[in-house]
Amino acid sequence: MNTLATLLPAVAALGWAVHARWLHRRLTTARHDPLTGLWTRDAFTRRARRLLRDPRAVVVLADVDHFKQINDVHGHAAGDVLLATVAARLTHGTGPRDVLGRLGGDEFAAVLIDRDDTAADRLHTLARILARPVDTAPDVHTSVSLGWVRAADHPGDELSALLRRADEAMYAAKRSSRGGPRRARIGKMLGSVAGRRHGRRGAA
Repeated sequence: MNTLATLLPAVAALGWAVHARWLHRRLTTARHDPLTGLWTRDAFTRRARRLLRDPRAVVVLADVDHFKQINDVHGHAAGDVLLATVAARLTHGTGPRDVLGRLGGDEFAAVLIDRDDTAADRLHTLARILARPVDTAPDVHTSVSLGWVRAADHPGDELSALLRRADEAMYAAKRSSRGGPRRARIGKMLGSVAGRRHGRRGAA
């Protein structure tokens, strides 16, 4: 009985440890997008808000051009390969202390800390890398429109407002014949992003 009484607390502790590890794995899985491995919208939002405390923060929105057409022509499996490739290239183009997430569909967001004032150059380089054909499926390729905004240009704006500004800039980049990332203008936003987003999805 004494031996059993001694073992019971140890067994109980081991059981709780196993359960805690299992729970941690479940939570970690839930916070990551299963296709790309990036943070989900909620997980991205929590981490992005912390980074926005840094005055050097830059908010970036990325959207795959003509994604619906790629799915229609090449199939959804090819579209998934493209999304996974875009995610990997975005990850490579951001730093270990930056935060990157998939907001849904073919839309990605990041918050970068621009430590050396090179965000514009970095994003132009990233846009060229994102436009390269997919290595494993050379017929599947497209460009990725990027919009970005410096948090310091809009003091007092929270993450949601900065994402709307970046979305507006991204939509302008998508319409532009010159291509390349577009920085959000300083000043008021130009009306309903949601309405334009609906129109863009239909035309993509």
